[in-house]
Amino acid sequence: MYRPWLLLGFVALLPAAASAQSAGEVERCFQNPAGCSTGGGVAPAPGPGSGAPVAATRPAPPADYTTVLQSPEPDRKRIQESLRTLDKYNGPIDGNLQSEATVKAIGDWQKARGTPVVGKLTPLEAQQLNAEAAKAPIRRIEPTTQAAAPPPSNADTLKALRDRLAERRKAAEPKAEAAAQALIRDLKAYVAADGKGVAGEQFVAFAKWYVDNKAMGRTVGEIAPAIDDYGDTKSGAATTTEIRFGTKQGADIYQQCLVFAWIEGTSRKNTQAFSCDDVAAVEKWKTDQALKSAWR
Repeated sequence: MYRPWLLLGFVALLPAAASAQSAGEVERCFQNPAGCSTGGGVAPAPGPGSGAPVAATRPAPPADYTTVLQSPEPDRKRIQESLRTLDKYNGPIDGNLQSEATVKAIGDWQKARGTPVVGKLTPLEAQQLNAEAAKAPIRRIEPTTQAAAPPPSNADTLKALRDRLAERRKAAEPKAEAAAQALIRDLKAYVAADGKGVAGEQFVAFAKWYVDNKAMGRTVGEIAPAIDDYGDTKSGAATTTEIRFGTKQGADIYQQCLVFAWIEGTSRKNTQAFSCDDVAAVEKWKTDQALKSAWR
């Protein structure tokens, strides 16, 4: 049997906040106390096992890397400059954020910050990167303590070249002089034998020259060498020597000159004799022998 007086007694015992509820709500709380909260009649949120539906959690939006990759070129170049300032990048400032060097630099920066290493930047990361670079201390390049030496003058350069050539000539002089003196002995022996000997056999042009002078009634007097060049070739040491001959015809004296060129050996190789005026032929002989001069 329903007893209204019991309900009124229960109402009198409720806190002041509960007395403000409607009679229907009070009766429901009396019938099912677990359905009411202790602080004002608001039912607790349904739990996973209550059978009530639970609101679904929204997934985080995907990171935005496109904005930075498609940003204006000056902005992309600034990112590379910031990476360079932070010692992460040393490539060109060309605005290419997808180059291998730039992707690696961005990844290194992200790794140092403890964030996922992606190699691309979100707009927020780009702002943070530029801000970090802006706060980096400016490195001052210390000037060198020694002033740069002035470039050498043309006169100094020429003197240095002559000094080097003199050193080379001094080192090569004993062998070159020995080769020239050996040729002089053979030439004098050829003249003394009146056109017989190895000098004429080896240097055909010299033998012809001797015959031509003899036909004109000239005799060979003084023979003086002047070494023109000396050095190494692909087949041995080579010598080119100017030989000046003093020829006489009666009371007249004629100065004549021939250039002798040969490769040193037990018997001379690649022998040639040229007029001293035929410079082109002499130089061609040197080129053909691949002469590496140690003389001039």
